[in-house]
Amino acid sequence: MQKLAQIITKIIDFVYSPFQKYVPREIFRYAACGGGNMVLDWVLYFLTYNFIIGHELVYINLPVFQSPDFQVCLTPHIASLCIVFPITLLTGFWLNKHVTFTQSTLHGARQLARYIMIVAVNLAVNYFGLKLLVEHFAWYPTPSKICITLLTVIISFLGQKYFTFRR
Repeated sequence: MQKLAQIITKIIDFVYSPFQKYVPREIFRYAACGGGNMVLDWVLYFLTYNFIIGHELVYINLPVFQSPDFQVCLTPHIASLCIVFPITLLTGFWLNKHVTFTQSTLHGARQLARYIMIVAVNLAVNYFGLKLLVEHFAWYPTPSKICITLLTVIISFLGQKYFTFRR
């Protein structure tokens, strides 16, 4: 995996050279890694929403209160978010740790715990943002997800730089 991180870093740094006068390397790497992870998130969300969930409500049986018939119903846009979220959480952490914020001296487990805290904030923004845009403003789910992601990028960068991967 370290070799993959080195390859990704070399590619990003090669593309970075014309921008070095205008953008710090760390911000460029964050934008490249975050942008790649964001596109992965959008593509997985689109595929999940349209082809795996198929615009249908998702019912999950939970054995709660000694009742085998207890069900939770998820709307298709929220069910898609629940499926895609763990994947992009892990890819985002890996890219940030091994490509963007490589100078952090914090232990990996502490970084992961902090990363999950920042991502939890972003998850809440995603959840309530999707509820608002899709259910109250009747926007399509995929463009709604894209708009919300643009907001969470700002939250994420500041949290990762100054909290998760601080030096």
